[in-house]
Amino acid sequence: MKPTIRVSKRLNRSLSVDMLLFLLLGGVACFMALPLVFTISNAFKPLDEIFAFPPKLFVRNPTFKNFRDLLGIFSDSWVPFSRYVFNTFFIAIVGTVGHVIFASAAAYPLAKLKFPGKRILFALVVLSLMFTAYVTQVPNYMIISWLGLINTYWAILLPAFGMTLGLYLMKQFMEQIPDALLEAAKIDGASEYRIYWQIIMPIVKPAWLTLIIFSLQNLWTNGSVTSHKYIYSEQLKTVDYVFGQIASGGLVRTGPVAAVTLLMMLVPITVFIVTQSNIIQTMSTSGLKE
Repeated sequence: MKPTIRVSKRLNRSLSVDMLLFLLLGGVACFMALPLVFTISNAFKPLDEIFAFPPKLFVRNPTFKNFRDLLGIFSDSWVPFSRYVFNTFFIAIVGTVGHVIFASAAAYPLAKLKFPGKRILFALVVLSLMFTAYVTQVPNYMIISWLGLINTYWAILLPAFGMTLGLYLMKQFMEQIPDALLEAAKIDGASEYRIYWQIIMPIVKPAWLTLIIFSLQNLWTNGSVTSHKYIYSEQLKTVDYVFGQIASGGLVRTGPVAAVTLLMMLVPITVFIVTQSNIIQTMSTSGLKE
């Protein structure tokens, strides 16, 4: 009896189809990059080009006057600009690190441990995602005021630690990890804390890197949206709040506002470029099945 030989068929596309797909995706990518290119170009445009109609995508006579005017505005402030920068970086970094730690630590028992009320707790987490920040503004302010955290960094950091989006994201990723892998670690004598830190966290690296981007972007642009509701001291305000005050100056400050827009985009874009190779990669255990 002759052995059966299976021949696997491979689907091949013609060169013309590949070129068509490349041109199509390249066109979509260029279209999506237009807002970024326009923002960068606007930051270096003189006022006559900014107000030109129809607007030009690329700058014709590049200038640094917008940035010089911005520095002049900051030099007139009685609080040093470096103080605003420190407040922004402190809130963004501490809030992001705390959010990742708290979200992942809470997601591990919800995903891999059994305890009474587990489903109810996760249902409450999912339910909380339905409420926007505008709905919870008054309860948040009442709680923060009751805790005595008004006009402190904790007024922003504490809500950032407890954002449920990160908890939901981490829990969904951790559920993909086979239970057999964790049981093997327990047989070898690993504690729950060691399993969480040395096994779970490296496996869900794409998840917490994505969470870092979401949290950092939210906290980086949080100044004009949330900070002024809880922080009244000028010494504790963030860069984004100050940039919002500059933008309220009217048409005279159109040039500095264009420079401000570019500066506010730099940090989130830089973080995304640095971490994108890790975010888009497939989880190391995605192919494991029990």
